[in-house]
Amino acid sequence: MCPLPHGSRRSWASSGTVSAIGVGVDLVEVSRARAMLADKGAHVFDRLLTPAEAEYCRSRPDPAEHVAVRLAAKEAVYKALQGSEAARGIGWRDIEVKRAPDGRPDVELTGLAARRARELRVNRVLLSLSHTHEAAIAIAVLSTD
Repeated sequence: MCPLPHGSRRSWASSGTVSAIGVGVDLVEVSRARAMLADKGAHVFDRLLTPAEAEYCRSRPDPAEHVAVRLAAKEAVYKALQGSEAARGIGWRDIEVKRAPDGRPDVELTGLAARRARELRVNRVLLSLSHTHEAAIAIAVLSTD
């Protein structure tokens, strides 16, 4: 368990601690996402993103930035869920990046990702995302709290 910084504005900070059972980090270059979109087009949206994620990314002025940060988030959550041979089969669309009502990033797990989270007794996936015109980063923490 690790204490959270004093004055944290996160809703989960009120408990003062987080029991982390998995952590994942990923970085995606926006130029890589842009090249994938130019080369594969709609196939990227259909294969890697859920319909809601694809719709959101397509609605943005620069879809590549938003695709990149979603791919980073999915990979970070995937890494945090690892630890069994079966978990290696988690698919891109088993992890959906959403916006919570307060605007922070959130995750919905389905399929094998949801099964693995239940095995680990995950109650929350804490997700932090950031991106610039050049890079997107995501950090995922699995919590039993």
